[in-house]
Amino acid sequence: MTGSPSSWWSRRSLQVRITVLAAAITLGCLLGLAALAANKLDPLLTDSVDKELSAALVPAAGAVSAGTSLTSADPVLVRVLDIAGNPADGQARPKLTGHEISQLKAGVPVQSDGSRWRGQVVSTPNGSQRLVVAGAGLVGFAAAVHYGGLWLVVVALVGALVAGLATWLVVRLALRPVARMRGLVRALPPGSRLPLPTSHDEMRALAEEFNALLERQEEVSQRLRRFTGDAAHELRSPVASIRVQAEVAVTNPDPELSQETLSDILEESERLSGLLDGLLALARSDAGEVPPAEPVEVVSEVRAAVRRLPSGAPDTRVSSGVAQAWASAAHQEVELVLDNLLRNACRYASGQIVVSVLASRSKVRVVVDDDGPGIAPEHRSKVFDRFYRVSDDRARSSGGTGLGLAMVAETVRRRGGQVRVGESPDGGARFEVTWRAGADR
Repeated sequence: MTGSPSSWWSRRSLQVRITVLAAAITLGCLLGLAALAANKLDPLLTDSVDKELSAALVPAAGAVSAGTSLTSADPVLVRVLDIAGNPADGQARPKLTGHEISQLKAGVPVQSDGSRWRGQVVSTPNGSQRLVVAGAGLVGFAAAVHYGGLWLVVVALVGALVAGLATWLVVRLALRPVARMRGLVRALPPGSRLPLPTSHDEMRALAEEFNALLERQEEVSQRLRRFTGDAAHELRSPVASIRVQAEVAVTNPDPELSQETLSDILEESERLSGLLDGLLALARSDAGEVPPAEPVEVVSEVRAAVRRLPSGAPDTRVSSGVAQAWASAAHQEVELVLDNLLRNACRYASGQIVVSVLASRSKVRVVVDDDGPGIAPEHRSKVFDRFYRVSDDRARSSGGTGLGLAMVAETVRRRGGQVRVGESPDGGARFEVTWRAGADR
């Protein structure tokens, strides 16, 4: 719902949200303290009065016990009563009830008719007992408590307002570098980077991360442009060949020539189909489409891939020191890797291919050796690049698209494995693929 409070709140700026939160938290804390202080204000004032009464009562009780006259203790009123509460000092009877007299004799303070009283029972020199009481009026006491609580609330509101304004200014100053960086990003020309602040703080870390993001974005953009250009270049050749051969077959009525031309068209169509399949596989890989990993038995997959080789392929032998080897991958990935490696070996082998499967506790390796011309060391770091072909004897009449080994490398590496190329014992090429070991099902 667009009108909900959460939706409204999410549309506010960071500065507004921080300010509102800071003001609300401050107001809540100050109101809590104000309520606590208001509850303590009444006992605080009462305790203050009791201390003054005690300060006047102690010397008065001592004077009565000694039989001397009482001294004035303004603004505290000191009276001498008998045990029943009747005046013993010749003055009017104080407005105290019998129950209140009993509490005063017990040493408990009482509050009566707007006055606070404390009392103490003493013995006179002639042995009679007297109740000495000290009292003080509580004029303005209730108003002080009431208005004191109101002023505490007002102070809490003013404090929250001041905290909100201070937070607004502080956040505004703190976000000023972010606003400057936003302006720099908006005006940043292609290929440029954000200047790094001299201070080693969060803004510098943010600029470094943004520059790293720009580098990755430019790398992806360059790869996409290069991939698009290479794909267009690779597709142009078979499409043009098919068109030319189709035109020849249409304009020439000779059946034998037409049949030969159709065979060439079929061959080019198969090459074009393989190229498109490779491009789609690489596009899915670039998009991050990775099927879930599962244990795949590699030895049986190698034997199945050998059986899928076309007739007339070089003699292919499988060598395995273990009956089973489980790798952590997807079934279709293992098929793609093995099919491309074996087709590549068939394309260049003179007469023999050896596929070895090696397994350890943590890894599974597949080694494909051929007896062809091999790959020169200066080309070994590039053979897994897309559309790369070695311009030597190994490329003769290959009919390859330049994508098979690139798909092998991409498929293996996204599973955390490795793919390497070297020299086989027969002088040809050796391709070694390593997968992480999977659990035996």
